[in-house]
Amino acid sequence: MAYNAALDEVSDRPHPLFPVCYEWPATQALRESTGLQKINARLVHAQHDLTIHRQLCEEKLHVRGRVVACLQRKPGTLVVFRFETQDEKGEPVSTTHYGMLYRGVMLEGGDRSTASIEDPPSHERDLPLIGTFSVAATAGHVYTECARIWNPIHTDPEYARAAGLPGIILHGTATLALSISKVLEKLEIEVKRVRCRFAGMVLMPGTLAVHASRVGDEILFETRDAKGQAVIERGRIG
Repeated sequence: MAYNAALDEVSDRPHPLFPVCYEWPATQALRESTGLQKINARLVHAQHDLTIHRQLCEEKLHVRGRVVACLQRKPGTLVVFRFETQDEKGEPVSTTHYGMLYRGVMLEGGDRSTASIEDPPSHERDLPLIGTFSVAATAGHVYTECARIWNPIHTDPEYARAAGLPGIILHGTATLALSISKVLEKLEIEVKRVRCRFAGMVLMPGTLAVHASRVGDEILFETRDAKGQAVIERGRIG
């Protein structure tokens, strides 16, 4: 309910993106154990691929995480974590590939991966506007506390500028969750998988526009800022 409140929603049903909350402690543990925490200020969320195996209930979950890819990209190094969440019976609940770009970081020794990492396919056509939503100046702080996902680039202007950002930026998962909510408000679908690539930073306050269309068994979506530039691209809900 706290996570839903961060999205200005009142509901006791888990939001489709709620897995980011129980994955966060595993994310921190992996960054610490791999030494990535030392360059955390260079991190931006680059891509997300979540598969929901079944709906959540009140239960104990076990999250296992590992690094599955380190890939050189023009802006920096892409590191992909894989999180596998199971219930107490060992049955799968959710699986996530969480892609992080470390801006300006060069990868030594070439690309390495233990799993196939795919970008979501690009959209073949322009998508119609289905709605907009406002991002308050305090959205980063509210999401931080309600989701319990802490990174000072979202809440501390001085820290964000020192990290080379124009100011504090909204969490990628917050932008994605709000976009999903807008899609589900207009188009019905049982969410089993969410994929996207983050294409731009969201400064606060602001207004974002969601473009979406149903294509086959999926809903394709894209989120754009006030200038019409994509901040989420290649979005797919299936």
